[in-house]
Amino acid sequence: MQKTSMPKTVAPALKALLDNFIDYAGIFPPAKLSLDTAVANFKGYQNGEYSWMLHWLVLGADQTKDAPKSLNSLTSLVTETDDGNAAAIETKSIVIAQKPVYCETSPGNTEQLDAIKKSNCYAKIRTGGLRPEAIPSTSAVASFITDCADRKLAFKATAGLHHPIRAMHPLTYELDAPQAVMHGFINVLLASSFAWHGEHDIEPIIAETDASNFSFDDAAHWRGKSLNVAQIQEARKNFIHSVGSCSFDEPVQDLQALGFLQ
Repeated sequence: MQKTSMPKTVAPALKALLDNFIDYAGIFPPAKLSLDTAVANFKGYQNGEYSWMLHWLVLGADQTKDAPKSLNSLTSLVTETDDGNAAAIETKSIVIAQKPVYCETSPGNTEQLDAIKKSNCYAKIRTGGLRPEAIPSTSAVASFITDCADRKLAFKATAGLHHPIRAMHPLTYELDAPQAVMHGFINVLLASSFAWHGEHDIEPIIAETDASNFSFDDAAHWRGKSLNVAQIQEARKNFIHSVGSCSFDEPVQDLQALGFLQ
């Protein structure tokens, strides 16, 4: 896949943090787009200015037969069995496959994390949902991340991570949608990067709601803590692989509104 050049205004540390980080899941709630629309969007994002943020296209098992075969190597499939055409699979149980397998588990389930690690799979955490009660607490998310870091177990996060910084937002795109405080993807990505490098007190990073306490240049900074580009790249490669989002435009627009992207 040929990607366009990175805008010069993106700080190196932010580029490292957000490189290939969005698994685009447009067919899933709350977006619930048709397969054709989601595929068209994904192809458009591949050729867009911020294509460097794009990772996989997430599909359900029943969409694979209708998806373009040219996207096989770029799809992550939500299923409970292996699929020879997908680049990765996302499951609720341990599946042995010759590709990345992300097994969803709940925070605090350390026995399942041990089993996932033993099976050479990766973990997956759901950080949001369509109802306020579906959103795990900051302490639960922090516990999951540090439990994974202690095991050197890579993971992905999904659901409710459309926005960069933790804040109150509608949970769907309906006019009467319920609202709740949603986790921010910068919070989660940066907290995970710190955890990979040995920091255990990451809940304050996940709970941060003031965007001005995050800054990026040749390092990523949160309050008095910093990580350089090489440290972030190592954490992204070996630990926090990606974030599932049913929107690609929303994360980009929010980053622009915060002044992180121009």
